[in-house]
Amino acid sequence: MRAQISPIHPKGYPFVGGFALATIILFWIWSPLGWIGTLLTIWCALFFRNPARVTPIREGLVVAPADGRISMIAPVVPPAELELGELPMVRISIFMSVFNCHVNRSPVAGRIERIVYRPGKFINAELDKASEDNERNALVISTPNNGLVGVVQIAGLIARRIVTFVHDGQTVEAGERFGLIRFGSRLDVFLPEGTQVLVSEGQTAIAGETVLADFQQTDGRTFRSS
Repeated sequence: MRAQISPIHPKGYPFVGGFALATIILFWIWSPLGWIGTLLTIWCALFFRNPARVTPIREGLVVAPADGRISMIAPVVPPAELELGELPMVRISIFMSVFNCHVNRSPVAGRIERIVYRPGKFINAELDKASEDNERNALVISTPNNGLVGVVQIAGLIARRIVTFVHDGQTVEAGERFGLIRFGSRLDVFLPEGTQVLVSEGQTAIAGETVLADFQQTDGRTFRSS
């Protein structure tokens, strides 16, 4: 049974406990409200779930940093705080709904060159302008052979807190947990120009498992929906 149930991330304990306490109070006030509180408590526990993932390990692979829907793939000039230059890079955006697991994982193995937090607005994270306007936390990871990769945690319409577990100069492995965003948000990955993307818009990504791109791939892929 334990193997089938994802553990709750420690950062979620205060929230799940708060929902559970409120549920007890609601049951005392009026039982139908208590059942609503029970459902919300279960949802909160699912939101902070921290499942184990099996990450493909090979030089050149870029894995998804978040669970969710790939909402945009486009050449975009990276945010200035990344210090990655003024030329467009390949940006892959993953939108996380309030029902997705929100633990974020490193897309590549390498060294964290810098972490930059920027305050901002809380507009819908699915909008393109959210990359510039919303509160965000950016990481730049230096890979051994494939240059610099940018990863940006973007707060959304409901999200109000970005949490990061890592620090400047730390070495991370692909698929390693590096942070989370509470209650709906988006992750942007900036890859060097010319990187072959292996996913399409609308596809569902699984953090630490779905391969977004391959630096060693020489031919692209085509997709169809069914």
